[in-house]
Amino acid sequence: MDGTGEGEESGWSASILLYSAIAFIVLFFVRRFFKGGQFSERVSAKGLVAVVTGANCGIGFETVRELNLRKADVYMLCRSSERANDAKRQLVRMGCDATRLHFIECDLTDFESVRRAAKELLESTNTIDILINNAGIMFQNNHVLTKDGHEKTWQSNHLGPFLLTELLLPAIKNSSYARIVNVSSRLNLNSGKINLATVDDKKSFGMMSSYNQSKLANVMHARGLTAQLRKDDASHVTINSLHPGVVNTELMRDSVFALPGIKHITAPLRWFFLKTSRDGAQTSIHLALSKKLGGISGKYFADCKLTKENTLALDDSACQDLYNYSRETTGLAR
Repeated sequence: MDGTGEGEESGWSASILLYSAIAFIVLFFVRRFFKGGQFSERVSAKGLVAVVTGANCGIGFETVRELNLRKADVYMLCRSSERANDAKRQLVRMGCDATRLHFIECDLTDFESVRRAAKELLESTNTIDILINNAGIMFQNNHVLTKDGHEKTWQSNHLGPFLLTELLLPAIKNSSYARIVNVSSRLNLNSGKINLATVDDKKSFGMMSSYNQSKLANVMHARGLTAQLRKDDASHVTINSLHPGVVNTELMRDSVFALPGIKHITAPLRWFFLKTSRDGAQTSIHLALSKKLGGISGKYFADCKLTKENTLALDDSACQDLYNYSRETTGLAR
């Protein structure tokens, strides 16, 4: 009987080990699926000058880290000097070179702040190789107008980055590398046609609909500027947009998931089912550095691969209208 009991116990132990191993393997591959595409090319960014907005946290922080570790000189555009300096200290502890990390204050909801940041940048360098329009806001519950008179989500996510891009174009055109990256969202697929005449109106505002249309504008901006660059004989400059994935970042700070109790309870699930900031930065890095993308412009990517955008973004006339409107609205057409 003792021998039989020991055999049964040994069998149970083996079964538990087997099922545990199978469960671990399944969870490993499921987690890898949610991590999404990873940029794996061995590419150096030595000698390149990069500009990243929203660089002190989340995807922007990880984008700066990767570019710096690959030897790029990185300008971090952030609203808060305190948070930017905290981020710089953390980046240095992670192995980054502090001499290649530079902070410039920039608030995309304030056109004057964007102009000051662009002026400071152009005084610091006459060549910009990479511009990553990463910063953005989400989950704005109320209709708020900026000091410039525009709906806050619209200005932060589209008009501000648009103005910055236009102001930096002279330095970007000076680069033979010349890549612009717009961080959009898959939610651009949920946007209807953008009504430029009412985009700032309270009646047109919706927490998600306003965000979705701002992300569609990011995709349309890439296509519209591509057409303009080709007209200007500057087709060496490329601009593409991307969906970073569903990422557990500070964009969640204005959502229900930021409430203390819910944040604590959902932490394991968010870690498992959502991308980390480092995972979310992979497609930005891909568009900034991949050797496979030379000359590709006006396209939309996700998980380091070309993918389909909202069909509204394929309307070249609408993209041109958005480009003209944006230049006029930001004071560039005067």
